[in-house]
Amino acid sequence: MTDVDLLIIGAGPTGLFAAYYAGFRDLSTAIVDSLPEPGGQVTAMYPEKQIFDVAGFPAVRGRDLVAALVEQAGQWKPTYLLGRKASTLTPVDGGGFEVGLGDGSVVKAGAVLITAGIGEFTPRPLPAGDGWLGRGMVHFVPELDVYRDKHVVVVGGGDSAFDWALALHPIAASVKLVHRRAKFRAHPPTVRQVEALGVPIITDAEVTMLRGEPVVQEVEITVKGQEPVTHPADVVVAALGFTADLGPIESWGLKLSHRAIDVDSTGKTAIDRVYAAGDVANYPGKVKLIATGFGEAATAVNNIAVALNPEAHLFPGHSSNEG
Repeated sequence: MTDVDLLIIGAGPTGLFAAYYAGFRDLSTAIVDSLPEPGGQVTAMYPEKQIFDVAGFPAVRGRDLVAALVEQAGQWKPTYLLGRKASTLTPVDGGGFEVGLGDGSVVKAGAVLITAGIGEFTPRPLPAGDGWLGRGMVHFVPELDVYRDKHVVVVGGGDSAFDWALALHPIAASVKLVHRRAKFRAHPPTVRQVEALGVPIITDAEVTMLRGEPVVQEVEITVKGQEPVTHPADVVVAALGFTADLGPIESWGLKLSHRAIDVDSTGKTAIDRVYAAGDVANYPGKVKLIATGFGEAATAVNNIAVALNPEAHLFPGHSSNEG
């Protein structure tokens, strides 16, 4: 059994920063995540994308941000329990919890901090892409250089679709973006950037067929009211969004709103010694940003330190005063 002061559920940016901050508060920490490596949604969905809203970085690649957070947390040697899902939450006599994991192991913790982001996510399927996953169709782009000199068709109208078009344009042989409507959900400045590059944006259209053997070599794109047109394609990026849920966490007796956990100003949930931070936390006026999650993590950890030791100070002093 793993025995720690604080169990963090979710190894995304918020969870990793919480692990650093918990170490700074002299708390032993374990981090559990259903994904096989740290970074959460950033690692799984956009490791190569530039992130522009992290304080101190005009732009930072997702992969580099995660690596820096892992290094920052690493000085306190948190225990990583990756590739495992937190399944059960059981209070124990004297305070704290036993958290059962999907592999049958148990973590005993004085407090729990949930930083699970959007929870487990499942990409929305491309109807014409059935059977093509791994044969030229992808939902995310883990490494940009794999697509150097390839003909790429990106399907979708949200931020991810336009971000991939923007990132792939300098290295791909060609990039086209296909969306079923003429309006986009993507951030308008990003849309304007893609348009300025001259990337063909085909609207009111769908990818209706993929062809090739053993991998995709061309796609059929059908504009509403017109005959299908065939285009070369080595890669189809189906960036159609995803569905998400919190999995077993939803059965723990927490107060939920719109697949997020209601918290107070300290990050505390409806269960004593269970806190939440990052995208999974909900309160009036919440803005879901990585930067917001960092602040919420520090607030929650400082309050957890006091909950575990009433003689501890809520304000720990500034880390710049150390050493």
